[in-house]
Amino acid sequence: MTQFVYHEQRLRHPLLRVGERGENKWKEVSWKEAYDLIETKLNDIKARHGPESVLFFYADGKDVSEWITILTYSYGSPNLVYALSGSSCYTPRTMVTWAVQGNVAVLDASQWLPKRYDDPAYTVPRCIIVWAQDPQATCADGFYSHWIVDLKKRGSELIVIDPRCTWLASRAKIWLQLRPATDGALALGMLNVIITEKLYDTKFVKEWTNAPFLVKVDENRLLLESDLVRDGSEKKFVIWDTKTGSPAIWNPSEAKFSPKKATPALEGTYTVALTDGTATDCKTVWTLLCERVADFSPEKVADITWVPKDKIVDAARFYAKNHPSAIHWGASIDMITTTTPSAHAITLLWCITGNVDKPGTNVIALDPFDVNPYPLQPKVGASALALPPDVLKKRIGADRYGPLRDFRPRAHTDLTLEQIFTEKPYPIKGMWIQGANILAGNGMDPRRWYEAMKKMEFIVCVDLFMNPTSMLADLVLPAATFLEKDSLHTLWVPLNAIKKVITVADCKSDTEIDFELAKRFNPKLPWKSLDEMFDDIVKPSGMTFSELKKIGWKTPPKSHRSSPYERHEKGMLRSDGQKGFNTLTGRIEIFSTRFSGWGIDPLPYYEEPPFSPIRTPEVYKDYPLIMMTGRRSSVYFLSEHRMIPWLREVEPDPIVEIHPRTAGALGVKDGDSVWIENWLGRCKRKAKLTPIIHPKTIMVPHGWWFPEKEGSDPSLFGVWEVNVNQLIPMGYNGAAGYGSPIKSMLCKVYRAE
Repeated sequence: MTQFVYHEQRLRHPLLRVGERGENKWKEVSWKEAYDLIETKLNDIKARHGPESVLFFYADGKDVSEWITILTYSYGSPNLVYALSGSSCYTPRTMVTWAVQGNVAVLDASQWLPKRYDDPAYTVPRCIIVWAQDPQATCADGFYSHWIVDLKKRGSELIVIDPRCTWLASRAKIWLQLRPATDGALALGMLNVIITEKLYDTKFVKEWTNAPFLVKVDENRLLLESDLVRDGSEKKFVIWDTKTGSPAIWNPSEAKFSPKKATPALEGTYTVALTDGTATDCKTVWTLLCERVADFSPEKVADITWVPKDKIVDAARFYAKNHPSAIHWGASIDMITTTTPSAHAITLLWCITGNVDKPGTNVIALDPFDVNPYPLQPKVGASALALPPDVLKKRIGADRYGPLRDFRPRAHTDLTLEQIFTEKPYPIKGMWIQGANILAGNGMDPRRWYEAMKKMEFIVCVDLFMNPTSMLADLVLPAATFLEKDSLHTLWVPLNAIKKVITVADCKSDTEIDFELAKRFNPKLPWKSLDEMFDDIVKPSGMTFSELKKIGWKTPPKSHRSSPYERHEKGMLRSDGQKGFNTLTGRIEIFSTRFSGWGIDPLPYYEEPPFSPIRTPEVYKDYPLIMMTGRRSSVYFLSEHRMIPWLREVEPDPIVEIHPRTAGALGVKDGDSVWIENWLGRCKRKAKLTPIIHPKTIMVPHGWWFPEKEGSDPSLFGVWEVNVNQLIPMGYNGAAGYGSPIKSMLCKVYRAE
């Protein structure tokens, strides 16, 4: 940390470009000059083209997304953009769990309990599935890798699902080494075993999911039987608008259940007599799910995933039979094109086995004390930040993808890049880039992003060091490290204060920068200072921010809705106070009404990756290896820290992991320089031969550039030589607009002469 905080290359003053863009000629300016320039330039663009013509980018610079929201909406732009193609990190999984069960759920490692593992309310999971994550070498995001180690020491058995043999995989009871991006098929195969062998929790499925509901879909409407409306033994129907996913007609006389049964069985087809004299047949949701998973026998799934069928069966049985069980998953689920149906299928594993909202299972993770650091929440200044409806309609992609309207209000990254060049329906003239090294870390097809930045009238970058992206900016602002700022953290854990402990002259926190500019653009901002804003946000906890900083963190009492367990039975999850889950129907939605309303298949399904041995065999002939990237480093964070001496000593070179047998066939030795190439481009890496990788795959760590090389254009710190993102296209997203083929591109490898 001392090398990081006090590094000689660290930005210490705002820098204004004085040469050509990318020429690396700058002059130092004061913060007042920088703020004044930003205000003038962005207001000028707004006056000529509208606020929607400025994009506000962020990525995984932690503790940025909360505060850039204030700035974006204070300026008036609807286009807050997560810089990764298809928002392929965290958002896809959270969207699915929100649609299916009303809230995100995470592995219960006793993180909400003051006494942790010794709390009498806690039960250690008997089985933990670690799916698509290497916790020992990844960003914590509030879930710490040692928790799984702690639980294993206390008796938890592990099932690890990963194409690489990770540290946890080597210590697992079962390791499933699947073909990259076939996670959805594997989950459907496990559902097949659990349903066929009746290993699901029948009582939970009947009482708390929409499995017994009757469904009939046609091109005009979706009939969904709901037990929320009853009249004696008759079941009434809600008519759901298939475009919005919400109840358009609430008419008890619209239809009635026939024949009369108080509780239909999980499986079956029933005749529904409509009031217009017609009749139709409806199947239960459970019947539809059974029909869907019937196509995914262990034998078929073994062919798709490369996982032996016996291992698929053993994993499904062990997970379903050992209560409580839990699943911990990672961003690799987000980084595939079929992220939505894959996450849907995985979510149903814990839902149909009843491993939800109970000790040692997947627990609903509500904000502690209902404190959410995203200041756009209704109870924290929303009225002053709300955008007019006509502006909201201009959010890029909101007309095409339902989640961008109803779940997380971001512009669609891939469509944003496309619009920069087409300028339809309106031009893009400015970029605010905060904690996002697009050219070296987050941007797929980075040369296209390079050309996009060249088109801009005005670009501001906020970062700690100059990097390939900030080199193309007009103004660069020096950010603070986490040691130099006050802030909040609420993700999956008790309410935490981030406390400032040091000061580095002339560097400002992301929070401070965004807040200062938000005040300039929005006179109606309800807070006069950061402390006042923090006090407002933490108010539901009964403390001031200063009081929270003194104690560091606070766990909600067991009577609070943000404290587990069994809240669905107590009416603590739904906004109306009724029992159940915070979904449109009040139940866990195996058949998702949200998805149906967005024009997405309401049941989980599997689809081959866009480029694969099966889907594109002609491409596979020329590019016979499956390339994965996005793996986290145990010493770096994404594209950061390559200039830190001790970290660079541990991991000095950009590598590619290759199986020794594969390397031998290619004439590649350990330490050789090799080219990784496909039809989109190539990058150079140093070969690292390791048996932890599958012989038909390679792993290319992302985020590489060389701070020691020339920074000016065209070098841009040597980024074009090593950037693996040059081999990954934009625009290959799933039906919900999420996901990208980051984990499953095809390529070839050969020695670099």
